[in-house]
Amino acid sequence: GDVTQIDLPKNVQSGLKEAAAILDRVEGIKFVYFDERDVVRHPLVQKIVTAYDRYQPQPQQHAHPSSEPEP
Repeated sequence: GDVTQIDLPKNVQSGLKEAAAILDRVEGIKFVYFDERDVVRHPLVQKIVTAYDRYQPQPQQHAHPSSEPEP
């Protein structure tokens, strides 16, 4: 699996991450983690992976209600 491709809500534990935590010290089981240096595709794909790794979403700004009340 790919822990960078988990789309669960922030308060929901990933089964993949949980399995890695539980099985981390079991003899015979190994986990391999890759980063952008391991991407051997087109250089543009590597730039995209790096951009996503660096991206920190900003808090959503809510639209301000108009100052005039609606009829």
